[in-house]
Amino acid sequence: MAHTHRILAFDTANEVIALGLGELDPATRTVTCVESLRIPAHRASNTMLLPAIDDLLARRGIGRSSIDAVACGRGPGSFTGVRICIATAKGIASALGAPLIGVSTLDAVAWQLQKGGARGEALVVADAMRKEVYPVRYRLSDEGAVRLEPDRVVKAVEEAAALPVNDALLIAGDALTKYVDLFAHAGALAPEDAWTPEGAGLLACVQAAWRAGDVDPFDARRHDPALVLPVYTRLSDAEENERTRLASHDARDLRTGVQHAGSATIDHAGGIEYRPLDAAHAEDVGAMEAAVMGSDAWSVSSVLDDLPRKDRTWWAAFDGEALVGYAGGWIVDGQLQILKVACDPAYRRLGIARTLLAQLASDARDLGATECTLEVRVSNAGAQGLYRALHLRDVGTRPRYYSDGEDALIMTGPLPLASHDVAGMELIVDQAAREDESSPLALAGLARPLVIAIESSCDETAAALIDGNGTILADTVASQIDFHSRFGGVVPEIASRKHIEAICGVTQVCFETAAAHLGIDQLDWGDVDAVACTYAPGLVGALVVGVAFAKAAAWAADVPFIRVNHLEGHLYANKIAAPDIEPPMVVSLVSGGHTMLVHVRDWGDYRVLGTTIDDAVGEAFDKVSKALGLGYPGGPIISKLAATGNPKAVRFPRAMMHSGDLRFSLSGLKTAVITYIHQQQEAGVELNLPDIAASFQAAVIDVQVAKAERALDQTGAREFCLGGGVAANPALRAAYEAVCAKRGVRLTMPPASACTDNAAMIALVAIDRYHAGKFAGLDCDACAHTDLEEPY
Repeated sequence: MAHTHRILAFDTANEVIALGLGELDPATRTVTCVESLRIPAHRASNTMLLPAIDDLLARRGIGRSSIDAVACGRGPGSFTGVRICIATAKGIASALGAPLIGVSTLDAVAWQLQKGGARGEALVVADAMRKEVYPVRYRLSDEGAVRLEPDRVVKAVEEAAALPVNDALLIAGDALTKYVDLFAHAGALAPEDAWTPEGAGLLACVQAAWRAGDVDPFDARRHDPALVLPVYTRLSDAEENERTRLASHDARDLRTGVQHAGSATIDHAGGIEYRPLDAAHAEDVGAMEAAVMGSDAWSVSSVLDDLPRKDRTWWAAFDGEALVGYAGGWIVDGQLQILKVACDPAYRRLGIARTLLAQLASDARDLGATECTLEVRVSNAGAQGLYRALHLRDVGTRPRYYSDGEDALIMTGPLPLASHDVAGMELIVDQAAREDESSPLALAGLARPLVIAIESSCDETAAALIDGNGTILADTVASQIDFHSRFGGVVPEIASRKHIEAICGVTQVCFETAAAHLGIDQLDWGDVDAVACTYAPGLVGALVVGVAFAKAAAWAADVPFIRVNHLEGHLYANKIAAPDIEPPMVVSLVSGGHTMLVHVRDWGDYRVLGTTIDDAVGEAFDKVSKALGLGYPGGPIISKLAATGNPKAVRFPRAMMHSGDLRFSLSGLKTAVITYIHQQQEAGVELNLPDIAASFQAAVIDVQVAKAERALDQTGAREFCLGGGVAANPALRAAYEAVCAKRGVRLTMPPASACTDNAAMIALVAIDRYHAGKFAGLDCDACAHTDLEEPY
């Protein structure tokens, strides 16, 4: 009997779950819809999607391993909804080793209209929140649904006002639930049950793309799950606001202390700093244009006019404060058109042009572009060599394109993204093993169960593999710090976007690294006995990605799913330094989001002794660093400065030092430092940065140590441990070493690399959960806040 090839399709870009099951006929490139569903899911798609998929296959008597391909909606729509859909699809496709095909949510609606018999012109308007819509026009015929324009976002009232009365226009889309009165005049409204997609529309999109040769549901390499990204249509609010400010002609708005400190993307090898071009340097661009572009140079006014446009991206390279290169691009119709790229002749052959193009490409990718095009003089062999090295190819010429009559060579190809390991991020593999040879990363043989753990609570995408002995086989982290540093802190929307880009690559590298350690050719999802992830606390948009991906992979691999509290992970991180450590103990958790003392009576049995009533320690470090114009993250910067300063130079307050309880308060200390800075500046006194940093740090440490001693007294514990990013602070570690030595208390501290967010600590919790049989259901969701004392 011939094998039945099946495809699973789903979408959660709006308030419904669209779910479809299809059968694939490779001979005719036909996708036959077997079942098509539309399930109401008001902001609950992460809890409802996998149970709905599981129920559909169970009713049909189909095993999950019988799915040959997966299709998912890419939006546009609710950012969170789209990411839940894509993360789930990536998890399923990765674990099954199946191709993943991304389709447009709006195209699915248009194809449903076509399949329902609609012909002529149609408009699909999806809700983009903030009184905006995603409008796309289509032509519906017997042959299919043809898209007439690219994705865009526009104010609902503006789009409706621009539409002429046209009785032949059919209008659909979930934006009509809000704006039906605005659009009703422009044409005929589709039936309300056709405003949102369902499975049949998604499957029709796959069939159309298959027949057009754009997709192949049997080609897993071509449709690697890592390649599928959401349709956003705009940068994050932080980036858009930054571009607006930088394009301003008001010099007061052009820079911030954080940026002035050089916290943008830096090429540490060459000392070159890269940041979005600002209007303050338009004159410098104009001067370089005149020097290197001759009669084809852009004027300063042309640069200033181009900077504010939302479909433009401009980046610049600086050596100190001197502009040494710049590049600009136009993002249109899924393509990045390079407008300008130039470099000071004295700085050529340093990779500056390549890096600038990579920055443009990163922005373009976020806005849905998939390819790049440009013009270059036919005589410019050097530039052509660079572009060919970036995999651009010649596609034609533009005769007499330049002002002197020289022809232009047209080149096109893939986006020239940076050659970082994962999604443009630095990839750190087994760092804890390199820094601490006593850690359990030195293999002692593989024992079942094998569990993979995923961490995505903030700005690190991480994965780790652990075996039944508690041995960490691989620990992989993709750091987003370069994407957040210029904003002075973590931008939640950017973090969520980067997690969805990185999660497949991070898990794949984790498997590859573990296989290399074990001396075997391959290790993959079929070898794991459970999948774990951080579900709380943290940035909910970031957590959602990890939870959706991990649950889906566990479902597809048909293994248990384990949820882990991020704070408990920091408690367990001490096992990396001391695998034999056992409660009872007191643990100080100090990070950017948390400051607390915890009495660990047993693993899984915790009592919070005291926590901060306002700012966390790491947050205070970041805010003081920003006030000093020192950049982000503040902890390492302050620590380095403090090492050369006098901790007694300024007497900052020790808030709640003698409160009689174990609570903390950092807000007053932060305010006192900022007030001192302002007073010194008003008095015309030059700031002694090392002394301020050392004095601030000393105030923090004095309170932390005093409260820790009180906690040891109250509990009688003879073991003290640390956890969290601030636990890497050398001065804090030294202070705890001194007090524990004085009191005869054993001190355990994770290696510095394991203090920051990582998946090894999540894996250590997960293996205990596995042995205890404590598993979570497919309806598990992410949670921004949770109680550490709450039983699992």
